Amino acid sequence: MSIGDTLTEARRQAGLTITQVSQRTRIRESIIRGIENNDFSACGGDFYARGHIRSIATAEGIDSEPLIREYDAEHGPVGGSISAADVFEPATPIRIRERRSPSLSMIVVVLLLGIIGFSAYHLVSSHSHKAAAAARTTPHATALRATPRPSPRPTHTPARAPRHEVRIHLTALQDCWVLITRADTGAQIYMGVVPAGGSASWTEKQAVSLRLGNPPGVVLTVDGKRRNTNTPNVLTMNLSPPNV
Repeated sequence: MSIGDTLTEARRQAGLTITQVSQRTRIRESIIRGIENNDFSACGGDFYARGHIRSIATAEGIDSEPLIREYDAEHGPVGGSISAADVFEPATPIRIRERRSPSLSMIVVVLLLGIIGFSAYHLVSSHSHKAAAAARTTPHATALRATPRPSPRPTHTPARAPRHEVRIHLTALQDCWVLITRADTGAQIYMGVVPAGGSASWTEKQAVSLRLGNPPGVVLTVDGKRRNTNTPNVLTMNLSPPNV
């Protein structure tokens, strides 16, 4: 039985339509139909065809590894050109932080603090000059004894609780395929392509499995520390939050 026939039969046994499989995998329906007909020309290359086969098989509840081996036997090792712009629909929007100019309320608060500080300084300075003049004009003035102030008690700052989450940040120098799943259940958290020049971040509170295609073309940091991605093959990492 071919790859397309196996995926078609698994989808029917799972009671799923092509539209439902597309919604679960974020793969266009036209590409899924082509794969079920053993037509992989719209996948954008062998690497992405393998990723589509793996995602569709997982969504339909079957093991993808025999299908990947069958594809490798028919099409050879990973290679081919990358045409990622039209392969995936964005699964998770990339949030871009923009610099914000100071708000009007903040400017007003700063101005008020400046006015209050200047007024307080002027009041204290005026009072000091008046007290010095009174001391010079009164020959029998009695010096006031300064009352010592109690030293302030040291304040205890509670230690911050450790962060129980794993923070992942990826900057793509070249197009890179990314798959993130939960380490315990295998449930898919994110699958898509981060285009060259783009970046993406994830914060997860459970252990995850991170898989990268084209790892030499990315800069990867986990919990603020850069990870080595200089490997020509698909890179898989198991990441866990600290203290877990």
